[in-house]
Amino acid sequence: MTEPTPWQGPAAAAGGAPPAPLPDAVQTAATHPAGAARWPQSAHTPARAGRRRLPLKVTNIILLCVLVFVAVGTLAFFAASLGVNVFLICGALALIPLGICVATLVWIDRWEPEPVPALVVAFCWGAGMAVITTLVLGSWVQPLLIGNAPSADADLLGAVVQAPVVEEICKGAGLLLLFFLRRRTFDGPVDGVVYAGLIAAGFAFTENILYFGQALQEADGAAGGLVGIFIVRGMMSPFAHVMFTATLGMCVGWAARHGGTGLVLGAWVVGLLPAMALHGLWNATSFLGSSFFAMYVVLQVPLFILFVTGIVLLRRSEAKLTRTRLADYVASGWFTPQEVPMLATGAGRRRALTWAKSFAAGPAMKEFIRLATRLAFVRQRLIVDARTGGAASATRFREGQERELELLGRIVDVRNVLLSSHAAALPRP
Repeated sequence: MTEPTPWQGPAAAAGGAPPAPLPDAVQTAATHPAGAARWPQSAHTPARAGRRRLPLKVTNIILLCVLVFVAVGTLAFFAASLGVNVFLICGALALIPLGICVATLVWIDRWEPEPVPALVVAFCWGAGMAVITTLVLGSWVQPLLIGNAPSADADLLGAVVQAPVVEEICKGAGLLLLFFLRRRTFDGPVDGVVYAGLIAAGFAFTENILYFGQALQEADGAAGGLVGIFIVRGMMSPFAHVMFTATLGMCVGWAARHGGTGLVLGAWVVGLLPAMALHGLWNATSFLGSSFFAMYVVLQVPLFILFVTGIVLLRRSEAKLTRTRLADYVASGWFTPQEVPMLATGAGRRRALTWAKSFAAGPAMKEFIRLATRLAFVRQRLIVDARTGGAASATRFREGQERELELLGRIVDVRNVLLSSHAAALPRP
């Protein structure tokens, strides 16, 4: 008996042939909630679309190089300030919470992974540009705060007000930059959390090196002070900065999915408020002395659990959206009914990958899943742009249609490769 493929229904499992590959040209009209547009006879993007994207790619490469240079320069400056030996010790310790955060964010991003260069831009912004702008803006904001509240404790004011306001604005500026650079693939709250989280992880990495270095210097090289601050910052709260800025990322990602630039800018301003509030609350606990650990258990641990719960719900929402949007293509024949749950559920994806790996087609199946997920989010963006109206939305809608057709053409090609590979692997009579 032939082993069932992810495309095969009960009849095929009993020995029937898998469905024929879809043709490049589709004669029927697809159901199109965003405007009932008909599919052209070719599923491939016109050449002019590729030419238009080239300058953006060059800009991204230049920006990436600049931000990497800034991040490396920032770390080199602090290495010179702390001393190379201290910097290396503290940098090695700071890599531990950084690794925890990055691994977690990569896991969160698994459903529809973001491009690696964009993730590097996010990290470098946090580790370099956000740190520099925080130091510059902090030097301007601090005198203003002290001048308006001369009787207040300067350290408390700086930790609870200045640091949250300045740092979250500087980190958030990077998130806004990524939205405009990656607008076509900035699809929702999970993307916002991932980008914001990596910015925050980069910022925390550099900040941890400074805090660890200062503790080591103040203790004249003794390890006691360094161990204490490493436990608090590196082990008890590795996700602190990530959680603060991720709330901003959720807001921006939600706005990116449901509206245009105006809604995103408004969400960015609104999202700064919880980010600053959580940041200030966390900093305030450092002034509680012996009550710090009690407050950590009573307040910070529940907040972390709430954050994890929110991430789980967001990932489920991504899967639901993928299934809903891919189902739109079933009536027109772009996907079979069996393919939708295969591509839009974790269990279906695992079974599909296991099946494809059995005949050395795992990479092709991964690409098929990636393209289908990208298509679902492109379609969601089309629906939003059609509802939003206006010249800018109309332009994005036309560009989105081109992108949609390009993805459909590539999906057909990858499906053909998979089915051909499977057919070639079957034993010959």
